[in-house]
Amino acid sequence: MADKKYESLKIENIVASGVIAESIDLVEFSNKVENCELNKKRFPGAVYRIADPKIACLIFSSGKIVITGVRNDKALADGLAIVIKSLKHAGIESLKEPRVAITNMVCSYNLDRYINLNKLAVTLNVENVEYEPEQFPGLVYRIGDPKIVVLIFSSGKIILTGGKTLEDVKKGLDVLENKLESLR
Repeated sequence: MADKKYESLKIENIVASGVIAESIDLVEFSNKVENCELNKKRFPGAVYRIADPKIACLIFSSGKIVITGVRNDKALADGLAIVIKSLKHAGIESLKEPRVAITNMVCSYNLDRYINLNKLAVTLNVENVEYEPEQFPGLVYRIGDPKIVVLIFSSGKIILTGGKTLEDVKKGLDVLENKLESLR
């Protein structure tokens, strides 16, 4: 039954970041690795695009990395393994155990019902709500624990962001559902 509740919950994007090396010669790396762009006038890091899994990595000379476009843990692990292998291929030593962790998850969910955003904006705690329909058609609701930001649309579709785990996202969704139930 619990799984049915989250049936429409879908991970749209995962962002992970961390450290993969002590330092990286970005010129050397971008010259030796396909699908890696370096334009220091526009951006201080190298942009490395991987086709399978389809992700983009921002790699910095400090050895730090930001990985985006990930949809699940396996894709994150596979993508990270490809980056480490590419570093090795370019003659750059990586850390024995790269320290990369999920920093943000973006998920979508369908409440399957119409939401009166004006009523919701008035009823929810004012400090946690932003709603300016002339500027943006959704209501922004900030949940304190877990620290999740929810974009709520009148169609019943929502976007949840800020979670580091799927459990965080589900807890945020539960908090939202409880608030919505109390408005009925």
